[in-house]
Amino acid sequence: MKLLKNILLVILMAAAAACVQNKKLIYLQNFDQDPELADGALISYEMPDYRLQYNDIIDVKVQTRDEQVNKEFAGTTQASNPMMAGQLAQGGGDIYYMTGYSVNKAGEIRLPILGSINVQDKTLEEVRLLVEEELKSYAKNDVFVKVKLGGIRYSALGEFRRPGKFVVLQDRMTILEAIANAGDLTTVAQRDEVVLIRQYPDGTRVHRLNLNDRNLIRSPFYFIQPNDQIYVEPMKVREFGTGENAAQSLSIFITSLTAVALVLNLITN
Repeated sequence: MKLLKNILLVILMAAAAACVQNKKLIYLQNFDQDPELADGALISYEMPDYRLQYNDIIDVKVQTRDEQVNKEFAGTTQASNPMMAGQLAQGGGDIYYMTGYSVNKAGEIRLPILGSINVQDKTLEEVRLLVEEELKSYAKNDVFVKVKLGGIRYSALGEFRRPGKFVVLQDRMTILEAIANAGDLTTVAQRDEVVLIRQYPDGTRVHRLNLNDRNLIRSPFYFIQPNDQIYVEPMKVREFGTGENAAQSLSIFITSLTAVALVLNLITN
């Protein structure tokens, strides 16, 4: 009997240790050591202009009074059809992979009429002005150029409910939106040690983020960039093989206790 009590005590202690505290699951908290950021307060954030680099894809639209120039830049692919574009986007397809202009290793894109143009480390506005200036040699008046990112491509790995590679057709995206797009994090995801792998013109850097901290909004990593990779490790409780909530964990330990009791009963008899 005493042995059974000791086993029960050990199981209860293990169950308590395996529980995930709420404070480890809540996003954007006010931490004690930081100045409080009140609800409704205006939080300024850092959002530098994105500069193009290798493997980016941009969409360039040109309109002039010169019909030949317009014809050269006119798209006749599926991306020009809104219905087809919507279907591809919903299915996870990259509609700009075949229709956009990819930045090569030399930092260049190849455009109709103009040929190769270096866009490495330039903003979208700088590229727009550059293309507009180059086109003035072919179309003297009324040159209209629009340059946009061909969506934001990123990867979500680790403790996501729906990990994978994603393409989102918008100009900017917060890391919380990126996580939501991947189905949110699992209960055992380590939210205070999220790894962000970011590509830079001179290489790759690894950054660690704390999603529990409200000051994340002020950091330069609140908005993700094209080709970002987000990796989330599991908490230590994952090693116990517990469920995702208290009810599941309790059910597992009750089952274990029942099995132990049956074994002891067989031994004593």
